Amino acid sequence: MSETTAPATPVTTASTTQFVASAESVSARGRRAWIALRALQVVLALFYGFASALPKLIAHPSAVESFDKMGWGGAGMYAIGLLELAGAVGLLIPVLQSVAATGLSALMVGAFIVQVTVFDGQYAATPLILIVPLALIAWARRGHNAELLRLLLRRA
Repeated sequence: MSETTAPATPVTTASTTQFVASAESVSARGRRAWIALRALQVVLALFYGFASALPKLIAHPSAVESFDKMGWGGAGMYAIGLLELAGAVGLLIPVLQSVAATGLSALMVGAFIVQVTVFDGQYAATPLILIVPLALIAWARRGHNAELLRLLLRRA
């Protein structure tokens, strides 16, 4: 067995059986990767919550001017701000991490298109740069999607 793989031991909970690697068998490299990815999620959540969503939600003059130039006005500004805030919160909730990263990636595709078409590509690289860590998070945390689906189906 390589240093990056760990034997899985079944752990039974009230509603499901999950396979969890025992603490002593998880490699130091795996722990460091998990911590680094979690730190990246926190940094991105802070960025989207404070640097991106907050100016839109408090109607900072620069945000108002940008959305007026796009023709979206206040409603579009508040909608995008709320989506970014929801994505930031979702990055911090384990069951929502992958979905939040995917949603924020989709917002960044839209932001890239807007930057190129409306703002002549002035800051077009920023959304593209942000897509890379978001895609990494979405892929690395994709295992939580099955858990989210189970939770949603159980409520239906």
